[in-house]
Amino acid sequence: MDRNASRLHPMMLADAGRQVRHVFVRDLIRHASIGAFDHERSHGQPVRINVDMEVVDDRDHGDRLDNVVCYKRIVEGIEAVLNAGHINLVETLAERIAAIPLADHRVRAVRVRIEKLSAIENAASVGVEIERRRHP
Repeated sequence: MDRNASRLHPMMLADAGRQVRHVFVRDLIRHASIGAFDHERSHGQPVRINVDMEVVDDRDHGDRLDNVVCYKRIVEGIEAVLNAGHINLVETLAERIAAIPLADHRVRAVRVRIEKLSAIENAASVGVEIERRRHP
């Protein structure tokens, strides 16, 4: 399997002129209770989660964690979504995860990719990728 196959391509390159920083969570693999079919409901399955956030980069962070979007908090939010109960669709999971970083006013946009790693025989993965922007 090509290790780069699951890589997210940045929404746009980080650009000093646009004052953008990308914060990301790449290739987070978790066991999830996800799927619309009976066998998926009873056993769950591994999923790979990628999140790429376009973040306002308009001030000095001062080397302080509270001045940046913290990827650890994003992962904790993802864990909470996964632990909240069964989800039928990868689309639903992607939307719930996208809402986590968008709750932070510094996040302009987010791209979320959800991949089921064992859903289809002979396929490395299947899933969905969404992009959501903050509404002005």
